[in-house]
Amino acid sequence: MSYDVARVRSAFPALRLGAAHFDGPGGSQVPQVVADAVAATMTGGLANRGTVTEAEQRAEAVVRAARAAVADLLGAEPGGVVFARSMTQATFDLARTLAASWGPGDEVVVTRLDHDANIRPWVIAAQAVGAEVRWVDFDKESGELTVADVEAVLSERTRLVAVTAASNLIGTRPDVPAIVQAAHAVGALVHVDGVHLVPHAPVDVTALGADFFACSPYKFFGPHHGVTVADPAVWERLQPAKLLPSSGAVPERFELGTLPYELLAGTTAAVDFIADLAAPADLTRRERVLASMAAAEEHEERLFARLLDGLSALPRVTLHGSPRRRTPTALFSVEGFTPAEVHAALAARGVNAPASSFYALEASRWMGLGDAGAVRAGLAPYTDEAEVDRLVAGVAELAG
Repeated sequence: MSYDVARVRSAFPALRLGAAHFDGPGGSQVPQVVADAVAATMTGGLANRGTVTEAEQRAEAVVRAARAAVADLLGAEPGGVVFARSMTQATFDLARTLAASWGPGDEVVVTRLDHDANIRPWVIAAQAVGAEVRWVDFDKESGELTVADVEAVLSERTRLVAVTAASNLIGTRPDVPAIVQAAHAVGALVHVDGVHLVPHAPVDVTALGADFFACSPYKFFGPHHGVTVADPAVWERLQPAKLLPSSGAVPERFELGTLPYELLAGTTAAVDFIADLAAPADLTRRERVLASMAAAEEHEERLFARLLDGLSALPRVTLHGSPRRRTPTALFSVEGFTPAEVHAALAARGVNAPASSFYALEASRWMGLGDAGAVRAGLAPYTDEAEVDRLVAGVAELAG
């Protein structure tokens, strides 16, 4: 089954409005089937989860289906899927739980490449208990972060390493399995921010080896909430702060309050949509997800090469970072214009490419871009050649 971008695009009502969306790294557009699933769940009769009434059973089925869908998306166990309001909230909650066993002399490792949601929760938790924070730098020019960079700050006192699977600022994809192996060699846990990777590549959390892997459905066509997955046995060892009458079972004991059933239904629909991007119907959903994401990744890589060629040929345009292995994410500046001015000028041409540090504040500062950052153009599985050409043409007008 070939990758038919026109068919993919037809599923997204927002694309009919005419804008070229390069803002997917901040949140993708949503297919109609996801919106329909959310609406049907909200109007279909719901109650707190249970087994007596149809409404209770419906809520229970929605939760179970969403855990199974996320497990198929990531190669995880359904019983290890924890839902939260956002990836940021989930990481803060997990950091507080893990930090309960830390103290002076312990160390936590974070990288300057990461989104602040995989930095600040760990920094705050470490500081609260007197643990030391160790920082990993990356190469400012290439944007590369290597396993050697991480190994340089590891010690027998390292309790946790937090690292991104893909930089949401410049797309860098570190060698996560090698970093996990190095961290595990000193007895440390690893928390991986997979928010920016999941929309662009097949993911197998078992192969990555991370103890915790977090992502956000609204980056891969779903609703706004967060997910963290781990081996159920890992969750079993942790005791989070929770309400007395709430469930003590895994994964429920990590989910504070009533789950947003309609958002979970939308997430299941998003995974089913991904599985149907470019895969035969006679495969399992996991197999279809892997095949479809491989096809989407190939599609994006081809368009990304076209985008990079176009931007790099323009005068007064600077591309920031050139990691060897990356998601289709271009960060650039135009001489003579602030990032905000480029953003506005492109928006006036119907091209949505925002400007910021995009919460990767440490990375932006480290690269010399300050808090203002630069302009980010991120491709998505629904991006086509005409949109890439529109973006390049818009920047060319500015660059002269």
